[in-house]
Amino acid sequence: MPTPASTWRRCRTCSEPAPGPHGSGDSPAEAEVVSGRLFVVGSRGSRLSQRQTELALDALRRAHPEARFEVRAVRTAGDRSRASLSEIGGRGVFVAELERALLAGDIDIAVHSLKDMPSWPSDGLAVAAVTEREDVRDVLVSRGGLTLADLPDGAVVGTGSPRRAAQLLTARPDLRIAASRGTGDPRSRKGADGQYAAAGLAAAGLARLGWLDRASELLSTEVMLPAVGQGALALQVRADDAEAIELVSAADHPASRCATAAERAFEAHLSGGCHAAVAAL
Repeated sequence: MPTPASTWRRCRTCSEPAPGPHGSGDSPAEAEVVSGRLFVVGSRGSRLSQRQTELALDALRRAHPEARFEVRAVRTAGDRSRASLSEIGGRGVFVAELERALLAGDIDIAVHSLKDMPSWPSDGLAVAAVTEREDVRDVLVSRGGLTLADLPDGAVVGTGSPRRAAQLLTARPDLRIAASRGTGDPRSRKGADGQYAAAGLAAAGLARLGWLDRASELLSTEVMLPAVGQGALALQVRADDAEAIELVSAADHPASRCATAAERAFEAHLSGGCHAAVAAL
């Protein structure tokens, strides 16, 4: 992933750049990080996004208990429209407004689901941390707790993901796919309460909300490979904000960064995105 040379140093465990304002990799004085500055953290306003922001801030506060944060919800185009991602411009619709707010100086840190981020870099911005990856698997939430194998012939499964749709139909060609997306809460209700026979979701999202018990089945990666970056969060900052980079890099998990960097490079090579059924692990 190309980045400004002055704002990155090499990760010891892979070729993916790791964040840091010092090319030598030396740690700065603590005063460079904690200066009394209030860091404004932006995220989408959904329940899941706010929970993910809380988890990211927990990690930052453990590393820098003196740091001050303010959370600001940013409503994205993906939140405003109920159309499928392929109809409204791809995964980047969840990211673009947050990136604009970063570049404008309205926020200092943006919290994203890494799987929502396009695989190409954004000018002037840097991913300063990739958090430790959680369960990469997908789940099925269904009426009556039915598994994928037990769904009736021709059952309707809700998902807005071409990746999930392709793999569901590979496993069960008789199924019918209905476009569905949004936060885990409404989609899990639609699967459990009857709008669809079932809905496909990311296990990590349900787990973060404490709703993993709603899953009828955790789908093996032999049945369904995950989305690129699924299960990890990305903390993005301005590339010239050395203080924010140093602060946020405390939440970086090198093994997760390296694994997801390989997946994102693979996706970029394929020119994949929300329009393509690309999966990787």
